[in-house]
Amino acid sequence: MTKKVASRANAISPFHVMDILAQAKQLEAAGQNIIHMEVGEPDFETPQPIIKAGMNALKQGKTHYTPACGLPELREAIAGWYEQQYQVKVNAERIIVTPGASGALLLVMGALLEKQKQVLLADPGYPCNKHFARFVEGRVNSIPVDANHQYQLTAQHIEQYWDDNTAMALVASPSNPTGTVLTQQELSDLAAAVATKSGHLVVDEIYHGLAYDGFHAPTALSVSDQVFVVNSFSKFFGMTGWRLGWLVVPEGYTEVMDKLAQNLFLAPATMSQYAALAAFQTDTLSILEQRRQAFERRRNTLLPLLKDIGFSIPVTPQGAFYLYADCSALLSEQIPDSMALSQFLLKQAGVAITPGLDFGHYQAESHCRFAYTRDESLLVAAAERIKRVMIG
Repeated sequence: MTKKVASRANAISPFHVMDILAQAKQLEAAGQNIIHMEVGEPDFETPQPIIKAGMNALKQGKTHYTPACGLPELREAIAGWYEQQYQVKVNAERIIVTPGASGALLLVMGALLEKQKQVLLADPGYPCNKHFARFVEGRVNSIPVDANHQYQLTAQHIEQYWDDNTAMALVASPSNPTGTVLTQQELSDLAAAVATKSGHLVVDEIYHGLAYDGFHAPTALSVSDQVFVVNSFSKFFGMTGWRLGWLVVPEGYTEVMDKLAQNLFLAPATMSQYAALAAFQTDTLSILEQRRQAFERRRNTLLPLLKDIGFSIPVTPQGAFYLYADCSALLSEQIPDSMALSQFLLKQAGVAITPGLDFGHYQAESHCRFAYTRDESLLVAAAERIKRVMIG
C-alpha cells in the first residue's frame, strides 16, 4: 500500500553523504578497509571533564526537565564565554539552550519565517538550512557563490537579491563545506545591509573555536545586537552525540523562543546541559586547544597532497575541518561528475568523501568535500590511495 505523507516531507531530500556512509559500512563489513572523510564529525572523544560532569549529574539524580530555555547556570556560563572569548557582553536571558544547533535553527525559522516568505542562503552551503525553511513552509533563494566571494554571501548580494518577499538571510562563519570565515567588517556590512531591508540576519557560528593561522573568527554579536547567532557544543567542544546547542537572540525575542521551545522539544537534555557546564573549564579548554592545533596540522598535511593529485582548492580554509575541492581536472567520460567520483573512490580506493551535490547546485558536479577529521597518517594514506587509482 502506498504511504501517504505530507508534501513538506516529500520535498526534503536525504543526505547523499549518509548513503555513502552506509555503503562504506557495508564494504567494511565485507572486509574492505575504508578511510572515512565524508561525515563532518570530530574523531576525538568528548573531553573527559565533560564526560565526568555528565556522569556526576546522573549519579546525583539530575534527570528531570530543565526550563525550556535551558539551565540558568548554563546560560550564564555561555554568556561568560562570550565575554571571555570575544569581549562581548551578552545578557544570559538572550541565550536559548537547544537540542543541538538544529534545534536552534528550527526555532529561528519557526519564529522569523512566514509561510512563502524567503530566506537568502549561500550555494554551496549546509544542506539542512533549506530544509528547515521548507519545513515551516518558507521559501529559499540560493545565491551562487564561488572563490571570488570566499564562498560567502556579501552585502552586495543582499542588495542584489533581496526583494519584498524576503524575510531573512542566513550565513555561516566558518562555513560548511568550505571552511571560509567572514571578517568583522564583512559581518558589519552584512548586518547593516539586512537592517536597511528591515529583515533578519542569522549567523551560524557552530565551528567557532576551530580557526587557524592565528586567526580568530569574530562573532556577529560584536557588530550588532540585532543578529541571531546559532552555536553548538558539537564541533569545537566535541559533544556531537550529546545533542546540545544554543541560540542568541536580540532583546525582545526570548519569550517567543521560550514558547516555541516548550512546544517543539520541551527542554534540552538535562544530562547534556550539566555536562556542558564543564566545557568552559580551564582543563577542558586546554584539551580543546590541543585538538584545534591537531586539526590545523591535518589541514596543512592534506591540502598540498590533494593539490598534487589534481584537485583545485583556490581558497585555503581558515576554519572548520573541511576542504572544498574542484575536481574538474580529474573527471572523464567514465567519471563524469563528483557523485561518480565519490562512488569510484569509495569502491576502488576505499576512501569515502562527499559529493558537492549535498551542498547545493552551483558547480556541485565539479566539487567535492573532504573532512580532515582523521589522524594525519590516515589522511596521507587516503591521498596515496586516491593518487594511485586516479593517476597511477
